[in-house]
Amino acid sequence: MTDWTTLRYAVADLEGNGQQPPELVELAVVPIAGGAIQATTTWLVKPERPITHFASRIHGITTPEVAGKPAFAVIANEVRKALDAPALVAHNAHADVAVLERELDGWQAPEVFDTLKLARRLLPDQPGYRLVRLVQALDLAEGLPGDLTPHRATYDALVTARLFIHLAMLAGSLEVLRGQPPEKAGEDALF
Repeated sequence: MTDWTTLRYAVADLEGNGQQPPELVELAVVPIAGGAIQATTTWLVKPERPITHFASRIHGITTPEVAGKPAFAVIANEVRKALDAPALVAHNAHADVAVLERELDGWQAPEVFDTLKLARRLLPDQPGYRLVRLVQALDLAEGLPGDLTPHRATYDALVTARLFIHLAMLAGSLEVLRGQPPEKAGEDALF
């Protein structure tokens, strides 16, 4: 069995402009190394199309707020460096991966751990699996700075990192995290 802490992870959360296809307006990446959360990097981005009223109601970011921020192309290399890890972690990962693959020309996601899918498998008795429900149930926001709020990239990436660590500790190994059946202890000793 491989200790899950032997792998480095980049936990990502994105906020979009509400358009189809969505463009980034905020991105946060939280590295996990040696099983510990590292310093978060966050970018606000000026999208090509305005942020919809609906999207602004969810995350609170408005078009005027990002008007002076760089376009994604300006920060793309920084984002690539931040995401440079053997594994990507996100909640409902397919949505974030799709945006990153579209925005980062030629980038392909490494191994992906989706905390939504992991929580459904490893915490089968939860009443819900939306990030906000899991944060409440597992008290994952405890001790976060008061200026961080749900549905903003930094907050969501940090609580997703905490959720991932909680789930990884439950799994106990990289193999179980990957959905592989755990080896039975002493099985080889029978013969």
